[in-house]
Amino acid sequence: MPEARTFMMGKHPAPLPGELLYCKNHMWCRPGAEGIHTFGFTAYAVRLMQDVYFLEWRIDPGLVTLKQEIGYIETQKATSGLYAPVAGRLLRFNAALLEDPGTINVDNYERGWLFEMKCDTTEMLNADGYYAHLEAGWEATQRILKAQVNKAEDEE
Repeated sequence: MPEARTFMMGKHPAPLPGELLYCKNHMWCRPGAEGIHTFGFTAYAVRLMQDVYFLEWRIDPGLVTLKQEIGYIETQKATSGLYAPVAGRLLRFNAALLEDPGTINVDNYERGWLFEMKCDTTEMLNADGYYAHLEAGWEATQRILKAQVNKAEDEE
């Protein structure tokens, strides 16, 4: 099993547990028995979103394609669609998140899981691969974040 990693987002650590797999859309995957895997947002995604306060699923469980819109999320930073990280059969959503989506903010790797899916994990990244993916895009992400801060300050 790969070692756990921690990606530093400035002063803020984003832990990457070694037993998980990672998707480039910043979701983690906990491999499970019989090809049934659990997905959620990585600490990196949660830090960028800052505060999740609304979540809605737009589809019922069933077959999904890669990047198919499956839900909708509102955070302190943005409102956007949620997209399937891989193709497969979505089996169930974490219904508890509809009552308290803030669980994602405080326990993203456990109780804040999003959905279970039967899918192939061969294209997913291990902690080292995901760390490298984050590192490669961090400079561009910082530019976007600074532009958002400047825009917010101009609007005040």
